Amino acid sequence: MAIFEFPGRHRVAVLVRPGLLPIELGIVHRLFGQARIPEGEPLYEVVTCALEPGELRTDADVTINVRHGPAALAEADTVVVPASDVDYEPRTRTAAGPLAGAFARIRPDTRIASICTGSFVLAAVGLLDGRRATTHWRSCPEFAELYPRVRLEPDVLYTDDRNVLTSAGVAAGIDLCLHMIRCDHGSAVANEVARGTVVPPHREGGQAQFILRPIPEPAVSSTGRARAWALRNLERPVTLRELAARESLSVRTLTRRFREEVGTSPTQWLTQQRLQRARHLLEETDLPIDRVAADAGFGTAASLRQHLQATLGVSPSAYRGTFRAGRDRSGAG
Repeated sequence: MAIFEFPGRHRVAVLVRPGLLPIELGIVHRLFGQARIPEGEPLYEVVTCALEPGELRTDADVTINVRHGPAALAEADTVVVPASDVDYEPRTRTAAGPLAGAFARIRPDTRIASICTGSFVLAAVGLLDGRRATTHWRSCPEFAELYPRVRLEPDVLYTDDRNVLTSAGVAAGIDLCLHMIRCDHGSAVANEVARGTVVPPHREGGQAQFILRPIPEPAVSSTGRARAWALRNLERPVTLRELAARESLSVRTLTRRFREEVGTSPTQWLTQQRLQRARHLLEETDLPIDRVAADAGFGTAASLRQHLQATLGVSPSAYRGTFRAGRDRSGAG
């Protein structure tokens, strides 16, 4: 009997190891399992596999029974590697034979992703050499020492580099799965999954905001009012001086507090928000590209094209064509 039973659905294989964190397995099954076309038909089929089928211990007081072995990897369109408690034991730079053999089964065009310290597995089999990657912030120093050829980005929630993706700590697996669903089927489907899971469809900033830092003085005000005002005025030029005035701060103080709260600079945050609005307009409206650029605050189609190309590697028209085609194939209009 075939491992994946529904031809035409995107096939997701979750490769689990002894010491699995059950929550990370649940994240993958729950989020991909909720992605559906408007008529209710599932868009993904998810199976769990291990190097050896059978009972597998977790980091909790329960075990799971894994039906499938590494053969499932050969049929998958996406492979996800969650973390394991063995990731916190002494590590080696390269993967052991069975693990390397399992990865050798994966087709070259398969998307491969890790959650939390599952990134150590991807690095150990050589998938991350020369690519952007992240992992849990506590493990970043060790990761950087073991794998100097990987372009480690310790502050982000997830990375996506040429069909190989990594995420930070446990909850960042939610962000990563929503990102993959968004890339496959557009924001409308991803937002519906987020709504059903009662999580935000997109979290601002990176994991820098979760790293322990000295507690600020109680009198320090947030940048929330400035950000809310900027979101209401994205279509027009927004200056640092205007943002600072919303909080009665100097530009220098606003910039410092912005980084502390959001994990990025005000200018970078504005660009991210404008890109998010532009992507939504490209996916959900028929507005001309120059109108999309103006409404998102980029001013000109050329500016939007430059930012979208730098961030996603595609032009606005190509991006719109991809998500229109994805919705047509899924029956979503």
